[in-house]
Amino acid sequence: MRKLSLALFLLLVSYSSTALAEWPEGVTTVKVEKGTTVEVKGNLDTGKLIEDLTFASRSSVACFPGTQNERFRGNHVFFATRIPPQSIMKITVVPDDTSADMSIYAYEIGTTNFTLPPDLAQCVTCEAEHKWDRPKKGKTQDHTRTVSVNAIKNPYNVVIGVAGPKDVKSGAFTLKIELQ
Repeated sequence: MRKLSLALFLLLVSYSSTALAEWPEGVTTVKVEKGTTVEVKGNLDTGKLIEDLTFASRSSVACFPGTQNERFRGNHVFFATRIPPQSIMKITVVPDDTSADMSIYAYEIGTTNFTLPPDLAQCVTCEAEHKWDRPKKGKTQDHTRTVSVNAIKNPYNVVIGVAGPKDVKSGAFTLKIELQ
């Protein structure tokens, strides 16, 4: 029984690391356990510009409208994780500089899909948060940006993009991922 348990454990560890190992170069994989929050440091200077942002305004992605593209014209830094069924994932970017203007987006795709922007043609869901153009009644905005995604019946890969506005190519931040 002990050998079987060890073999099963090794198989699960192997599967887990293999599942997150198929991401393209430059994507930071993050493992998050249910009921925990993980923090990861990042910097926009490790990212890359994405010239073509049309992926985000396609109806099959619906991440952010083209009118907000300027908020995402700086470097993009990518993180990837997995969300299990019956879960909610809350993702927050906290710039080290409280005057920094950063945006965040996160999308869910199948567990065998490893597509990144600008090649993203469709996804299960995509959420984005950026600096508001004007105040929202009853709400205030600081330098942090938060999005949430959920999974009901199926697990999904979650891709998180942290981006700067036009001409912003550097800036340190902490990414907080909470899995409920």
